[in-house]
Amino acid sequence: MAHNCDMTISRFFSAALLAALCWVPAMAGAQSSAKSVVITDQVRAELLVHAPQGLTPGNEVWVGLQIAHKPEWHTYWKNSGDSGLPTVLEWTLPVGVMAGDIAWPLPKKIPIGNLANYGYEGTVLLPVPLTITPDFKPGVLTQDMEIKLKAAWLVCKKECIPEEGEFTLKVPVKSSTAINGAAFDAAAKAQPRPIMAGTTGIVPDSNVRVDGNILQLTVQGLPVGLRGKTLDFFPETPEVIETAAAWTQGWKGAVWTASVPLSAQRSNSPSVMPVVLASGPEGYRAEIKVLGEWPKLAALAGVSPALDAALKANAATSMPPPAGSGSSLTLLAAVIGAVIGGLILNLMPCVFPVLAIKVVSFTRHADNHRAHRIGGLAFTAGVVVSFLALGAVMLALRAAGEQLGWGFQLQSPAVVAGMAILFTVIGLNLAGLFEFGSFLPSSVASLEARNPAVNSFLTGVLAVAIASPCTAPFMGASLGFAIGLPAAQALLVFGAIGLGMALPYLLASWVPAVANALPRPGAWMDTFRRLMAFPMFATVAWLVWVLGQQSGIDGAGALLGLLVGISLVIWSLTLQGRTRAVIAIAAIALCIAFVGSTGQSITKIQPLNEGVATASGWQTWEPGKVEQIVATGQPVFVDFTAAWCVTCQYNKKTTLVNVDVMADLAGKNVALLRADWTRRDPAITAALRQLGRNGVPVYVFYKPGAAPVLLSEVLSVDDVRAAIAQL
Repeated sequence: MAHNCDMTISRFFSAALLAALCWVPAMAGAQSSAKSVVITDQVRAELLVHAPQGLTPGNEVWVGLQIAHKPEWHTYWKNSGDSGLPTVLEWTLPVGVMAGDIAWPLPKKIPIGNLANYGYEGTVLLPVPLTITPDFKPGVLTQDMEIKLKAAWLVCKKECIPEEGEFTLKVPVKSSTAINGAAFDAAAKAQPRPIMAGTTGIVPDSNVRVDGNILQLTVQGLPVGLRGKTLDFFPETPEVIETAAAWTQGWKGAVWTASVPLSAQRSNSPSVMPVVLASGPEGYRAEIKVLGEWPKLAALAGVSPALDAALKANAATSMPPPAGSGSSLTLLAAVIGAVIGGLILNLMPCVFPVLAIKVVSFTRHADNHRAHRIGGLAFTAGVVVSFLALGAVMLALRAAGEQLGWGFQLQSPAVVAGMAILFTVIGLNLAGLFEFGSFLPSSVASLEARNPAVNSFLTGVLAVAIASPCTAPFMGASLGFAIGLPAAQALLVFGAIGLGMALPYLLASWVPAVANALPRPGAWMDTFRRLMAFPMFATVAWLVWVLGQQSGIDGAGALLGLLVGISLVIWSLTLQGRTRAVIAIAAIALCIAFVGSTGQSITKIQPLNEGVATASGWQTWEPGKVEQIVATGQPVFVDFTAAWCVTCQYNKKTTLVNVDVMADLAGKNVALLRADWTRRDPAITAALRQLGRNGVPVYVFYKPGAAPVLLSEVLSVDDVRAAIAQL
């Protein structure tokens, strides 16, 4: 048959070519933003430099990221408190130039409900000293030194949004740069000063004494002007004190004392505590020796007793103790669960569009057993390799400090838009609008005939790309467990998921009875192929909806316009003669102009709504809200969900709106919370990790005095009602 029914090399090549063609202006816009200023809806971030004596060895040189926050928004200090993440700066500098640590300005305490954070509001400059060594030898004709910065910050109000920016600044080598002198002078004044002038390191005669669950601080050497005043206390070591708890302080002559409660989920036991004491804009820092014996650490830092009990229950019923136990049985259980989860993944609705392509491929080779076997092996390899690659990327990013989980790629609007473009192109091909081979040189187009195995491999890659946001039963526990394993063992679990997903096709390709049962090739296949275009278009509609949840209605509309433009480009390339050239050039120009004017709407993440309370009673999940409600005696049900999770949406439209289920929930006075993970949210990622999970959907019941109850990823009315009855 003349039509290409499998995913071919040329299909992927053309899809990538067309996507790149229309996204060139968008990428150019992204690169142009990598200058000295990055502006979001929440902050204005700018890279500043102060070199009043030029860039010669021994001279004072400072650089820094200045963040101007919109009202009510804040970023975080080096110790963020009960939640949040400090700003991270990564520098790219010439040889002979070295960046020091951030000279953190004095923070402020920011109460949020029953929690408290340390951070910055308004405008803050995070200065960093540069050391110009004799190894810095610019060329004779070199006028400027290029400074590059990649920064990441978490900006929060009620919701939190992870943001990042790339900055580039050229600084004159020989002349002075002092235009930002006032900003750096103000930042210097905001620095905590050593408590004992002219000394560094541990302050003698001062100490922190551990007295049960209380820290007793005794600090000497403070300025006379502070005596008798109430001071603010900021420990630089995170996860030691109860940040929001009440504490006492006083003066005994020249000695400042304080009693500060330890955190119930303390995770650090320092021998020396760096602390900052402040009165108004004046701050003083000291590293103080710790005396006494620290209490035993909490079982899991940041986990409430109820959550800790839940984790132990999960370990007893589903997975053995994670991370480094070295038990072969534990790893075996995880692998078996991963294989079963991969098998069940084939039943998830998000996988159907890609399975349609594979069914077309099977019917194409119905009379060729050898082609079936080669294709089955290649498809399996594509699926397994893709799962391994996706797992490796996620593990690497998490090791670098990113709060990511399974399906993280669809938290990026750019990835969602790219997949929508790819599936649009595939759908147009299946519908018969064009053939990939007609766009390419014959030598390239003929690769399909010579490399059918590569086509099957790429089909496996595509299957994982669209299936990865789904979490099937048994997968959740295996994925959550894998995150705590060494990299090699974790990748084994990811590979097992891929093997489970590909196993039905591998078996079908090697069992003659299955091949013999397939219908013979014929004219019906062309109709079937065109029919399979509609699952592709349905997937595109879903992806546009997902993007709308991230970028708003303007982003979804811009993506729809871009898809129309790409379709116009493809159609124009199917024409002949001079008409093809004229219309194709006009279509490509129109597509580029459209992206240039509206492309930013696609990748721009809109702020979350202030709340999701509805007539059905659902509220927005927030860190600490579950514990707060449970403390009143009321049970809680939490729905960890995401717009790109098809299983989540299925459960939401079926079981979670069932009349009997909702009546049972109301009868037990259950509080309903929804944690939306459509966009990156480190707090939700951490909550999932605490529950031993790494992806959505996750459904949890909490009740006073009992361990949380985790339900299956695919909800049934009977299972939910049974869980409610136990409340």
